[in-house]
Order: sequence, then structure tokens, then C-alpha cells
Amino acid sequence: MSTPERQAHWQNVYQTKAENEVSWFQSSPTISLDLIRATGAGKDASIVDIGAGASRLIDALLDAGFTALTALDLSEKALAVVKVRLGDRATDVAWVVADVTAWRPLRVYDVWHDRAAFHFLTDPADQFAYATCVRQAVRPGGHVIIGTFALDGPERCSGLPVARHDASSIGRILGDSFELAESRRHDHQTPGGAIQRFQFSSFRHRSN
Repeated sequence: MSTPERQAHWQNVYQTKAENEVSWFQSSPTISLDLIRATGAGKDASIVDIGAGASRLIDALLDAGFTALTALDLSEKALAVVKVRLGDRATDVAWVVADVTAWRPLRVYDVWHDRAAFHFLTDPADQFAYATCVRQAVRPGGHVIIGTFALDGPERCSGLPVARHDASSIGRILGDSFELAESRRHDHQTPGGAIQRFQFSSFRHRSN
């Protein structure tokens, strides 16, 4: 799927569904917050949320006192939902409308977080482009947190096929510059009551 096709798909999703009508909705992003805290990142750590959508992670990080936040998504509509929800606090966040496979970050980050974006990249070329962006965006010693459907998770989401992963498959794609720090299983209950099996893997960018 090309960038314009991906962008059109996600714009349509966020134009036609409320925040709590999508299957990936969380009222509280507890596991993401736990994994970010586990990195030891200070309140001034630069954090980028990839595929942020209308997630409440940015809200929660601001509530926790983090001050250097970036939210990236293909859908301008999705990010607009968060901006409205945050009100005046939206000016404390850097907003990026981009396809991560084509994004060229202008700074480096201490923490890269991605919940449920990477698994939509089913083409090895897109996965390689994603990994290239990670290497450019995350400083040596920084952390990469990626949450995807687990190997026994759903095969499709939002009408699209997904690539299911475990820590090993993600590690292979990221390459030897990243070492696994932690991996967790997580059962996400959708607004409709279904259970989606996720895995979250946290990696550290080696310093050498």
C-alpha cells in the first residue's frame, strides 16, 4: 500500500468513527506508560509516539510531567482529535503528519513508542524503511518500544492485513544495533468486548 493509500484509509477511519469506536481504543494506556517508565527516561526525555492516532498516551505523558513530546500519524484528522481534547496543552506537543516509512526526523529521540502501527507494515520493504527511520531517530542508548499483535493475535485490523510478531521477529528487522530489554504479553479488550492478543517489546539502541 502506498503512502497516499494509507493516508486516505486512516483519514477515513478517523472521519467516520469516534475515538472510542475503534478496536484499539484504550481509556488508559497503562502498559505503554509502564514500559516508558521502565526505560528510566527523565521528565525532559524526548519521546515520539509513532502512529499516535487519537490515543490518550500523549495526554497521560503530559499529566505525568513529560515535556518533550512528539506525536506522529498519517491522519491529520486523528491528531486534530487529540489537539481538541488537550486544549491549550496542545501547544506543548510537536505534531507531525507523516508516513513513518518516508519520514526523515529532524532530531533524535530518547524514546520511540509505537502501539499498533508497525504491524500494519506487511511489505518487507516498508519494514526495512521503518527500521532505517528508527536507527536515524533514536539516539545511542535510547529506547524503542513496539507493540504489535502477537503471533496468536488477529490477522486483520481495520479491514487491513497485519504482520504478527514476537520480540525475535521485531529484533531481526531492527537489526543488531538494538538489544532486547523486555517483552510482555498483553490481552487488549476492544470496546466491543473482544480480546486481542498483543506483545510489547522494548529494545535499547546499543552505544557502539
